[in-house]
Amino acid sequence: MQIFSKLVAFALLLNLAACSSLSSLNPFSKTDVKNAPAALLEFKSSMSIKPIWSASIGASGSFAFSPVQIGANIIVMAADGSIMKLDTASGKTAWRINAGMPLTAGVGANSTTIAVAGEKGFLLAFDLDGKLRWKVQASSEILTAPVIGQGLVLVRSIDNRVAAYDIETGVRKWAVNRPLPALTLRAVSGIAMTSELAIVALPGGKLVALSLNNGGLRWEASVADPKGATELERIADVLGTPVIVEQVVCSAAYQGRVSCFDLGSGAIRWTKNISSEVGVSVDERFVFAVDNGGAVSAYSRTAGSSVWRNDKLANRKISAPASFGRAVAVGDAFGFLHFLSREDGSFIGRVSTDGSQILATPLVVDSSLIVQTKSGTVVAFATE
Repeated sequence: MQIFSKLVAFALLLNLAACSSLSSLNPFSKTDVKNAPAALLEFKSSMSIKPIWSASIGASGSFAFSPVQIGANIIVMAADGSIMKLDTASGKTAWRINAGMPLTAGVGANSTTIAVAGEKGFLLAFDLDGKLRWKVQASSEILTAPVIGQGLVLVRSIDNRVAAYDIETGVRKWAVNRPLPALTLRAVSGIAMTSELAIVALPGGKLVALSLNNGGLRWEASVADPKGATELERIADVLGTPVIVEQVVCSAAYQGRVSCFDLGSGAIRWTKNISSEVGVSVDERFVFAVDNGGAVSAYSRTAGSSVWRNDKLANRKISAPASFGRAVAVGDAFGFLHFLSREDGSFIGRVSTDGSQILATPLVVDSSLIVQTKSGTVVAFATE
């Protein structure tokens, strides 16, 4: 009976629309002045940003899709099954196909293969000309973008199983089942990969390193420690995709912390108490994070000391940040792309897209920044 109750609670949560905060789980909650999106502040722009091309792929629905770079091209996708290959410099369409089913996660790609996740847990692999190579059934629905490397395609399904498939044949090479908390957020907990390890963000506050050879556990670290009297209060999922730089891996958790760990051992380097729903980004000097309220913060990558904090985008449902030249770029729920000074967090630029939410982390490709909106507009920006 306890197992049945746990599964029912988990299923009920997963059947809610994709949520950006636990307040959306409360049917009696109302939008009030306190939680209203912050008005945009006027400022003198010191960064000239212009769109260089745009394209339309189709709406993402309740899923978070982000463009992925392959050489001189990017791959974009939509919830209706559309997949497009675009030239990064011009936005010209090389090809457009349909996967034959609605899509829930993607894209993962390398120089030979494009992998996406379809409804009901299907995993599909295409070649770079858009031809289907193979299709397999995973154990359950996939919300996390597949990751490709070392001859494998890795996915994590919502039943908390991490599985590796042969990139050529789709044959499953190994699978690891992890304990599943009673309640989890219907959100993206991503995978990062090295030449030897898969670093996997998990519900329940855990970050694990798995051997690519056989899925064996190398180390396990806690980004958050579930606390509280109720299962809702104890939700502490690691969200976003872990970020690896040199020998450090950093991640963030809902109702948890932003933490950086030693890549080889999992030993903690530093940690800061901050609840984040979108993950972190890292450059050569800083770790950037967005908290649940929309404040953007920068921390020293080596020591974790606080460098700056900008809280002027409160309740605007900010995306994960991207380091872009002298700026940090974040998208919001209204299609604006905000550029903050990398050095002190002040506003230095702002552009608009199509008015719909920018869910995923902006993609930096050489000297351009590419975003995909919820309505399906893909826009590339450059600085003048």
